Amino acid sequence: MTGEIERESMEYDVVIVGAGPAGLSAAIRIKQLAAEAGRDVSVCILEKGSEVGAHILSGAVIDPCALNELIPDWKEKGAPLDTPVTSDRFYFLGPAGALRIPNFMFPPLMNNHGNYVASLGNVCRWLGKQAEELGVEIYPGFAAARVLYDGGKVIGVQTGDMGIGRDGKPKDGFQPGMNILGKYTLIGEGVRGSLAKQLIAQFNLDKDSEPQKFGIGMKELWQADPARHKPGLVMHTMGWPLSSGTGGGSFLYHMKGGFISVGFVVHLNYRNPYLSPFEEFQRMKQHPLIREQLEGGKRLSYGARAITEGGWQSIPKLAFPGGALIGCSAGFVNVPRIKGTHNAMRSGMLAAEAAFAALGEGRAQDVLADYEPAVRRSPIAKDLKRVRNVKPLWSRFGTLVGVPLGAVDMWSNQLFGFGPFGTLKHRKTDAASTEPAARHKPIAYPKPDGVISFDRLSSVFLSNTNHEEDQPIHLTLKDPSVPINVNLPKYAEPAQRYCPAGVYEVVYDGSGQNPRFQINAQNCVHCKTCDIKDPSQNINWVTPEGSGGPNYPNM
Repeated sequence: MTGEIERESMEYDVVIVGAGPAGLSAAIRIKQLAAEAGRDVSVCILEKGSEVGAHILSGAVIDPCALNELIPDWKEKGAPLDTPVTSDRFYFLGPAGALRIPNFMFPPLMNNHGNYVASLGNVCRWLGKQAEELGVEIYPGFAAARVLYDGGKVIGVQTGDMGIGRDGKPKDGFQPGMNILGKYTLIGEGVRGSLAKQLIAQFNLDKDSEPQKFGIGMKELWQADPARHKPGLVMHTMGWPLSSGTGGGSFLYHMKGGFISVGFVVHLNYRNPYLSPFEEFQRMKQHPLIREQLEGGKRLSYGARAITEGGWQSIPKLAFPGGALIGCSAGFVNVPRIKGTHNAMRSGMLAAEAAFAALGEGRAQDVLADYEPAVRRSPIAKDLKRVRNVKPLWSRFGTLVGVPLGAVDMWSNQLFGFGPFGTLKHRKTDAASTEPAARHKPIAYPKPDGVISFDRLSSVFLSNTNHEEDQPIHLTLKDPSVPINVNLPKYAEPAQRYCPAGVYEVVYDGSGQNPRFQINAQNCVHCKTCDIKDPSQNINWVTPEGSGGPNYPNM
């Protein structure tokens, strides 16, 4: 624990970092168990967003199976799941046409009927209210900035200081962060969380797992032309504009209220450093199949977030002395289904049950040994095991060959309980997948038309992103010389293109010489792509002041 600044402390039985589906489900489940047992268990959630849901971004088509278990009467309680899937379509896109793939070719696990099109941010806002009604203390606007240890055990977290200037010195109104102490600390920060990253390294939690894999997902919310709106329509595509060697695809969901969610996912193991996921998204929307649904509408919001894609092979050890990883901090996304909310919720519930049992036995800050076995015999395991080879097959053989092989493997697992490929490895990180620029040609992207396609800065404006400008830059460089001296000559500095928010620029002087690397930290939408994809692994994303970042409405 740091000693230079005198800090206040608050103590709880369970401290949860992140008010996402996993963290909120964990909090609710602990309080449910405590009420059933007639015990008092104190629970607090720290959320770096300005409110619950502010930083939540997902498609989303939600499988309600976990919610059915957590809150069986969720319909009566007004959960914002009110648009059931009515039509489920999948297309392979070419530059000008589209081939619909019949639903019968997909294994039943891919069926979306019975699921709901929703705003995951609004679902989390609703879950937050359910948690508070049970007595959970939720503190939005407080970023958990560092882990607190005692004797090799995690004893809580420290919130970030408020009022530190760009020079690192306290300003007027400086407020030191607090020590939030817990008998158990559950980490549910989401994908590539800064504390989860530290804990995985500290306790070597990934020594027996494959490297985690990621995608970058970008999403826009549109107010649809009423004549083109079809509530409950769910569409997914793959193919154009991506080459067969680059994984990814689009989603387009028609929601209640006249809204359309349209988004694009690019797997971050792409090789060409000239590729820009944001520009590929804008280009995808110009395809006739997509454009015809957006025409006459109005874009309302934009956001971006990394997605865990490693699946079963990449799940690290989940428990450490004093706490556990839950949700996307561990990585429970089913890649072919493009769904992880149900698994995130279940992981939070299982961690809650393990923590509640340990507290009942008078144990604190030990390893929640029951948690990981519970996950591995739960529906999470069944869900992820049967799709475990889709991602590595796609990565090795490309879209045209790898995806059909993945379908064969899924069908085999569905019908027989095993697949022909065993369990394939991912081999290397997404950062290591980036190839030198000399092996590739720059990509000429079309200019946005301002009607269907847009530029990055106007998009960031719609994310309502805001950071206090006079604060330390939260996108830290391990070596400030690397972007210009290594990444620029070798990789054409891909940070200029992989960032979906225009945070990184290479700026030249008036003569076109003397490049320098510029970080526009105020644009950051907290997607974490830079922390993942930088080929030199030189960028380390740390938390800015609490409440900074995007404020996503209805996303």
